[in-house]
Amino acid sequence: MKQSIRLGRIAGIPIGMHWSVAVIAVLITDLLATSVLPAIIPHQAPGVYWTVAAATSILFVATLAAHEIAHAIVARHWDVKVRSITLWALGGISTLEGDPPTPRADLQIAIAGPACSLAAAIVFGGAAALARFTHSPTVLAAALAWLSLMNAILAVFNLLPGAPLDGGRILRGLLWKRYGDRQRASRAATRSGQVLGIGIGVLGLLELLAWKDIGGLWLMLIGWFLATAAGAEQQSDAIRRALVGLSVRDIMLAHPDVGPAWSTVGDFTDRIAPASRQTVYPVLSLDGELTGVVFADVLARVPPASRAATRLDQVAVPVPPAYLTQPAATADSLLARPPLRGQLIAIVMEDYHVTGIVTTDELRLAILRARLHTGQRVRTGW
Repeated sequence: MKQSIRLGRIAGIPIGMHWSVAVIAVLITDLLATSVLPAIIPHQAPGVYWTVAAATSILFVATLAAHEIAHAIVARHWDVKVRSITLWALGGISTLEGDPPTPRADLQIAIAGPACSLAAAIVFGGAAALARFTHSPTVLAAALAWLSLMNAILAVFNLLPGAPLDGGRILRGLLWKRYGDRQRASRAATRSGQVLGIGIGVLGLLELLAWKDIGGLWLMLIGWFLATAAGAEQQSDAIRRALVGLSVRDIMLAHPDVGPAWSTVGDFTDRIAPASRQTVYPVLSLDGELTGVVFADVLARVPPASRAATRLDQVAVPVPPAYLTQPAATADSLLARPPLRGQLIAIVMEDYHVTGIVTTDELRLAILRARLHTGQRVRTGW
């Protein structure tokens, strides 16, 4: 899930949101202003409904962020790096680099989110009661009560026992502690998530067909998301198992073809690219330092008439530090981030020099070799 809008950083963690959050915020605002608040507190000015509804919608999105930040804080306590937090229409996603080290860590990280939502429900519920007691505007008390209810529902829903919900993570931690095998526990949690998603989707379909309730579409969407996300997580675990015991050195393309930063696109495409099987090329400065990477499809889009006057460093893109690794690093550590432009997994550095690259092609080959060796079925998804 890519961040469409960057919101800033909290404790060094990039916080952002997908464009779908803006859509859901508008829908919540409209629902509160036109239906919920007028039904509970009638005869208020339209401006009052819309103002309170907009503020309530923003607060609700903030509670979604707090839920994910709680996961992140506990993850960092256990030395699990948090790459980013992304909010989207159905909640939020905390992207962790690596797995929790112990079943206890897994449980604590998973429980943190629902515990935060439950705490928010209690706080908003108390604020609603205080607003009534102090004779504050009734529409304000209604909005606070709605926030309390939604956070309580969010906490309960996330505790359902199926990955990728927090309840699935809790189930995984408990089974990990019981079996002593994280992979076995993870497979059980993702299977539970698939069954749960299908069940919710079927309930939504029945609601739509039997009662003609449009809310059934929302349940079907949630069910589809859970089943799809659980399947993707199951596949990710299978890929991770395939790479167990391998280092980056074992799977990288050693001594890759590179491009001098000062070379022209025309010279590079005439001399080096035709004989190369690569689709990604490190670009090096005169003293051998990495200045970026250039992609074959980008080179192909440079007009032939401009290639003689265009240097490689003009079409190269910088390599974020997260995409630099060392030969001794574990191969499964490469799965912590999405491929850069859908192709580059990592540039392998040793003594400040490029010694290899890993693209989706090398990763597919490593997984294929693991399948031939173990017989397990793995789809890469790339």
